Amino acid sequence: MALTKTPVCDFGKKAEDFKLKSINNKIVTLNDIQGEKATLIMFICNHCPYVKAIIKDLAKDCNELRNDGINSVAIMSNDTKNYPEDSFDNMVNFAEINNFGEINYLFDETQEIAKKYGAVCTPDPFLFDSNKKLIYNGRIEDAMSPEAEVSEKVMINNIQKFLEGQKIEKDFDPSIGCSIKWKEQQT
Repeated sequence: MALTKTPVCDFGKKAEDFKLKSINNKIVTLNDIQGEKATLIMFICNHCPYVKAIIKDLAKDCNELRNDGINSVAIMSNDTKNYPEDSFDNMVNFAEINNFGEINYLFDETQEIAKKYGAVCTPDPFLFDSNKKLIYNGRIEDAMSPEAEVSEKVMINNIQKFLEGQKIEKDFDPSIGCSIKWKEQQT
């Protein structure tokens, strides 16, 4: 049996800057994508069944959030050598098929950014306020498996509370998904 540890969030922690290649071959930084009211940074990948189950609705929701001053970015940090479905070319196709629209899809080839953010799975969203302070990290929805029925869009409901000036009640309910596929450690 493997020992697992539930991550603990450091709310109020500042967002880590990054310089990552987007699927349109531009280098994107945190400042490039920062929203007027908030910035949503999501760690996803192309092959995860949890991501595949929600991605069309998630892309639609994130594109609509732009109207509320919240910009979104998706970051793929998996080891592409052992998981070729997550390759850069497949990222381009995945974004197109799933109507990413204004959502930047970035490649974290070194996995450094996922580690800095403490991302553990896909999907794993982090919401930062206009001061780049962490205010939400957790589930996107309440379904406990890719096949399960969704009864609550947890992340969107919390974002709506934030936009209405209310306190986010469930600021951390650990994300559910596939683990990030880390590169093998060199010995």
